Amino acid sequence: MKKSLVCLWAVAPVIALAQAGSFVGDIGGMALTSDAVVKGAERSTSAMPYIYGDWGPFYARVDTLGVKTLPVGDGYLELAARISTEGFKSAKTAYPAAGDRSSPLPIGVGTFQRTALGGLFAYAMHDPQSGGQFGELNWAGKLDVGPVKLYPQLGVQYRSADYVRHLYGIDAAQSQATGLSIYRPGASFTPMATLQASVPLRGPWTLQLQTRYRRLDDAVAHSPLVNRSSQVSGFAALTYTLN
Repeated sequence: MKKSLVCLWAVAPVIALAQAGSFVGDIGGMALTSDAVVKGAERSTSAMPYIYGDWGPFYARVDTLGVKTLPVGDGYLELAARISTEGFKSAKTAYPAAGDRSSPLPIGVGTFQRTALGGLFAYAMHDPQSGGQFGELNWAGKLDVGPVKLYPQLGVQYRSADYVRHLYGIDAAQSQATGLSIYRPGASFTPMATLQASVPLRGPWTLQLQTRYRRLDDAVAHSPLVNRSSQVSGFAALTYTLN
């Protein structure tokens, strides 16, 4: 609770600045939680700002930031960056000698296309941290249940072999230090299903709730560092809408 309150206080100046400008969308603070993938690690919890909207050509979609460039279809070609939290400190796992794994920060291009059946998000990115590639294709629909808006989503994420190896691989030196087998994974395809609910409160305030299920394929699940074949994550956010 303290983390969430601190986060909301931290974004208060941003809300005031957005009100003075041309930002359109939702802004606030959120508390995130996620299953631990690596053996010995605890379930993660954190507090972060929540921003989903447009400021001229610039946009933010919770964990994706970017700028819209050329019109393409019923959307734009975008320059985008993804904020990842996949990294971990080895000291907080069952294998302290495995080495820390920095969170990737993929950058590249993307687009959001409106269709008669919902929105389609697509990204193709390069991660300088690992030298690998990241891709995502995600469909999002919308359902109204009384005053509550539901956004079901289905998608798949791609991580190249270098990307997966950076996070979950074991090289010769790490194998000798930990006693784990050398592991050189290939590329990963991760299907995911997401449900987000927007619950109106009073005036411009809304409660955003999201749950996401990811099925980890063999490239990740077979790593000697990993102890599960799926991951559930989510967040709760209190947001203020600016029109």
